[in-house]
Amino acid sequence: MSPQTNPIAPFSGFGLGLRRTHYEDFLRGDVPVDFVEVISENYMIEGGRQMRILEEVRERLPVIIHGVSMSIGSARGLDQDYLAKLKILEQRIEPLWVSDHLCWTRNSAHNSHDLLPLPLTQEALQAVCDNIDHAQNVLGRAMVFENPSSYLTFPEDEMSEWEFLTEMTKATACYLLLDVNNIYVSSKNHGFSAEDYLAGLPLDRVRQIHLAGHDPATPERDIIIDTHDRAIVEPVWELYAKALEMLPHLPAVMIERDDHIPPLPELLTELDRARAISESVLEPA
Repeated sequence: MSPQTNPIAPFSGFGLGLRRTHYEDFLRGDVPVDFVEVISENYMIEGGRQMRILEEVRERLPVIIHGVSMSIGSARGLDQDYLAKLKILEQRIEPLWVSDHLCWTRNSAHNSHDLLPLPLTQEALQAVCDNIDHAQNVLGRAMVFENPSSYLTFPEDEMSEWEFLTEMTKATACYLLLDVNNIYVSSKNHGFSAEDYLAGLPLDRVRQIHLAGHDPATPERDIIIDTHDRAIVEPVWELYAKALEMLPHLPAVMIERDDHIPPLPELLTELDRARAISESVLEPA
């Protein structure tokens, strides 16, 4: 890890993704949230209305920058132009932190725009850690990485995903974004215990939680698909409560909706439930 990167202090609060549908609500300044999260790639451009809106919102609320195209698992290293644009955005917005996903999205000639899975091997772990070190050096700060949803495994796998994430944080001193829905989805798709997954993580490195909905299995398709396009289901709320019981501190908690985005009051109702669960779990006995 670069000596320039500093530890990320815990930030406890409840937030939403800043989506175009709700720009006017946030510009009025009356949305009861503690932070917003934006998709990095939507703002890695010079000027434009979106950037002006983000800067205005940033004057009122802390912002988290969340990427989907860093491709931290790329065997050929990271895209230098991408990192340069991300650094410009980071310096302009001064976010709480910069996050991305444990996945790969691109090769030297093509960006899939999908969060593609990695084999859980020592070779892949070394490539990921090298890339994280490089990204953290460029940004001059520690980063946060999200556990992915998973639909397949590799015969070459040498460890569990939680073991991979643990070794990754040890080697790079990065932090974790705990996507509770992704844990639930992957546990159902692969038949492991979601509680074992949580217990195997370095929970002191968790700085954020994502909560989202998914597309359930059907008679024609026996896997669950992470979609972020509907309400959070009861088992995910239950897993969220279990995660809170295990974490050493309350992280930033966010409702993530990326498609079929409802009116803001519907999302705020879900966020109120996240608050209520945290209060019931964490209140003194």
